[in-house]
Amino acid sequence: MKERRFELIVVGCSLGGMRAMQIILSALPREFELPIAVVQHRYRTSNEGLPAYFRRTTDMRVVDAEDKQWIKPGVIYFAPANYHLLVEKGELNLSVDDAVAYSRPSVDVLFESAAQAYGDKVIGVVLTGANSDGARGVAEIKKRGGFVVVQDPKTAEAPAMPEAAIAAARVDRILPLERIGPYLLELSRPER
Repeated sequence: MKERRFELIVVGCSLGGMRAMQIILSALPREFELPIAVVQHRYRTSNEGLPAYFRRTTDMRVVDAEDKQWIKPGVIYFAPANYHLLVEKGELNLSVDDAVAYSRPSVDVLFESAAQAYGDKVIGVVLTGANSDGARGVAEIKKRGGFVVVQDPKTAEAPAMPEAAIAAARVDRILPLERIGPYLLELSRPER
């Protein structure tokens, strides 16, 4: 792979995603500099406690994303329940547009907006999930030169999301869950 400096990681997960995110975030050190935007499918009323839950797993800063929020290095932004999370260059936005792939927040919305804003400087990560949300977004990331990592469906609690992502585009890496965090750390190092 040619050397490049990534600027943003976007992650999509659904069924089994809480455990998967715990494993990935526990592998990232406090000084990990890339911002991470995450869509975890959840109930519309489940806003309370998600960032606090993950703060027990990582020393990185974990927050619910806010509308018109500047993206800062080393922060993990979760899409709030019942809002799409969109990326513009350097900024996060929230939307209450219709559900996509039966989901709001939608992985496709996050991935497509990140691909448009960051092009080849974005890393997309698709984890466990029971539907195809994220497949369209993976295709958009690849079309714009971004990098895609997908959880090996054999290690996923629900393999449908990773399988759909793999079928949608030629992804860069298919890794067992335990290897994804260390691999993201490797990709984040400019000297790699």
